[in-house]
Amino acid sequence: MDAPTAIYQISLVASFIAGMVALFAPCCISYLLPSYLANVFKERSRVLFMTLIYSLGIFAVMMPIVLGAKFLSSFFFETHNQTYYLGGIFLILVGGLSFLGIKLPMPYFSYTGKQGKTDVLSTFILGIFSGITSACCAPVLIGVVTLSSLTPSLLQSLGVGAFYVAGMVAPLYIASLFIHKRNILAQPIFRKHITTLTIFRKEFPILISNCIAAVVFIITGILIVVLTLNGTLSMSANQDQVRSNINFVALEATEITNKIPGVNIFFLVIFITFIFWMIRLLKKEKNTCCEKEDDHIED
Repeated sequence: MDAPTAIYQISLVASFIAGMVALFAPCCISYLLPSYLANVFKERSRVLFMTLIYSLGIFAVMMPIVLGAKFLSSFFFETHNQTYYLGGIFLILVGGLSFLGIKLPMPYFSYTGKQGKTDVLSTFILGIFSGITSACCAPVLIGVVTLSSLTPSLLQSLGVGAFYVAGMVAPLYIASLFIHKRNILAQPIFRKHITTLTIFRKEFPILISNCIAAVVFIITGILIVVLTLNGTLSMSANQDQVRSNINFVALEATEITNKIPGVNIFFLVIFITFIFWMIRLLKKEKNTCCEKEDDHIED
């Protein structure tokens, strides 16, 4: 195995693992995970599809940084606290709208044009916002970007960056698969109608799932603002420790993968197989959702 191939093999596997570790950095998980879970309860239907759209929003922000858009990482470094203040306020706003069952960015704007369906644009925007607030994880990209810069082509560098971000969103897909398989959000309790609020002669039915989403959004938003004010989520407070953890994991992964011939190809095969499996689940989820809608219309 020549040197470039070895470097790419190591960086591909290590970058995926590093991305998973990076998700659990305080500046990432404190915003990304709660906003994802709250959005699950807000949307309820088509959890796998919603997770895909949410992760694409994160990819849209993180990939340019991974590929060396230094002006973006510098901008996020310089405006770190302001970004978290804005992000916290944004979550509080989304919480209030979720309580009323209003979609973003405008009421009832969904990919089907019907109220109550998965709001693609809203979910994508929330993913973008989560990617922006998670951009404080950019210091942990240094090791991955270093490996990426040693790869012999732009395409391979793109692979390294893509698998890093894929590692970041992998736990979200695991969570969505668990929710999907258990059919958790289809339980009648989450669709239970509590009351109806009338605001400016407009009626808003309040469901238990709306309340859960609103509570998670609002509490997370308040905590983000408070922790940022206290300096708990500041760059200086956690970037050195996170970078140290990522470097340690990357080195350990490098040492292990170096001893396993063909691990990169094996990893790609597994990843591609997972993608095709997810496509099948997405189609099945869509058909199931459509059948439930038809039954509801007939009733």
